[in-house]
Amino acid sequence: MNFLAQINPLYSLSGLAVGMLVGMTGVGGGSLMTPLLILLFGIHPATAVGTDLLYAAATKTGGTFFHGFAKTVDWRVVGRLASGSVPATVVTLLLMSRFDIKSSGVNAVITLMLGLALLATAVVLIFNKQVLRAYAARVGVLSVRRTAVLTVVVGVALGVLVSITSVGAGALGVTALIALYPHYPLNRIVGSDIAHAVPLTLLAGLGHWLLGGVDWMLLASLLVGSLPGIVIGSYVAGRISDSVLRLILAATLLLVGFRLIL
Repeated sequence: MNFLAQINPLYSLSGLAVGMLVGMTGVGGGSLMTPLLILLFGIHPATAVGTDLLYAAATKTGGTFFHGFAKTVDWRVVGRLASGSVPATVVTLLLMSRFDIKSSGVNAVITLMLGLALLATAVVLIFNKQVLRAYAARVGVLSVRRTAVLTVVVGVALGVLVSITSVGAGALGVTALIALYPHYPLNRIVGSDIAHAVPLTLLAGLGHWLLGGVDWMLLASLLVGSLPGIVIGSYVAGRISDSVLRLILAATLLLVGFRLIL
């Protein structure tokens, strides 16, 4: 009873809204939840990032089970990404541990990088096809070896970015995988990206917990709303234009990104 009494209904409603958007578009979890906690509820950036990382690990575990059952996860790709992201996450967390993550300096760095990550995500959502066409025209067909190496490099970049901002494992990760594996069906790309996000966000989230950057009751309140939200969003996804939803999400991220930077 005490546990239920500590659940904040406003956080749960926020989790429901973000969960529905994630279920409808496949992106928007970290991109919306972290800035929402910072700007709307006044949560410290370090706590917002750390809590959101464990939130993402919990929600994407369910997605991984679904995609794994449907056989839409390429575990070889997941392994390549993780071989880059896991060491990068550990190094990033070790560097962060040398600073007081609640200090004003770290606060400013997290806020700035979060804003830039949101702007990059919005650009990718809006100009996804143009970015991929430009990449294909410039790079052409990659060898198997080069594809594997670049996948590890993408993992390194995601490890650093996600550890600091909790953003990047969705739209940015999917776009990178589409560019590297253009012959893969989209559901296999998405499934592999979600599966990779689980160890990445779990490791980064546990690191933030050790650094004192996780609010467990906040996490519980968010999950109470987001888990059913993802189910509802997945159910109505086919009834709403995906392009319209992505434009709305991109516009929101642009506004929030500029608000964090300026």
